[in-house]
Amino acid sequence: MSQIFATQVMDEWGDTTYALTPAGYIALIIIMIVILILGCLLRSGKETEKKAQAFPTKQLVFSAMAIALATVTSYLKIIHMPMGGSVTVFSMLCITLIGYWYGLGSGLCAAVAYGFLQLIIDPYIISIPQMLVDYIFAFGALGLSGVFTNSKHGLIKGYILGVLGRYFFSFLSGWIFFGMYAADYNMSAPIYSLVYNGAYLGLEGVFTIILIAIPPVAKALGTVKSMALNENR
Repeated sequence: MSQIFATQVMDEWGDTTYALTPAGYIALIIIMIVILILGCLLRSGKETEKKAQAFPTKQLVFSAMAIALATVTSYLKIIHMPMGGSVTVFSMLCITLIGYWYGLGSGLCAAVAYGFLQLIIDPYIISIPQMLVDYIFAFGALGLSGVFTNSKHGLIKGYILGVLGRYFFSFLSGWIFFGMYAADYNMSAPIYSLVYNGAYLGLEGVFTIILIAIPPVAKALGTVKSMALNENR
């Protein structure tokens, strides 16, 4: 990894990791903004047909607000796991909402942008492949919620798909990059990763599904979607 963007440091366990330099932070911020704007331009799903928009400003505002809310709620941790990962106050829901509102393309781009933001805020980098899997692919998978943007009960189905996508990449990361810790729990690396990542992602997922299945909450979220899409109810 280029020393222009990151330098080697030792973490609290004595392992070699990388710390971002100011140039690295600036580069990630630029990439994040570009991807978020690209997502607005790639809007799929329920597109406005009556009049063309030069730039979907409202979509950018709603997406940025959802990312900001996800970032704030990611700090509200109910359970914090010892080797990373936590049960937060519905932070994943905030990101999956973007795909639910605007479709798969926009959802994926916004979720990837959120992954870059998490990398900027709380980086833990041991290699470029680990960085990509843990931050870009895992958080980016939350955008898969856009598959069900026009489906009945689309938010619940999209949320489940997005969380399963994140779980898949978190599992890969735990198995490939952090499997050495499995011996401390008398487990094989794959089982360790399945259990460890499933614990916090599954718990937050269950809490969130229960919440969004409550009729008044579902109705409120439907109203927010109509606002995001400029629809009248």
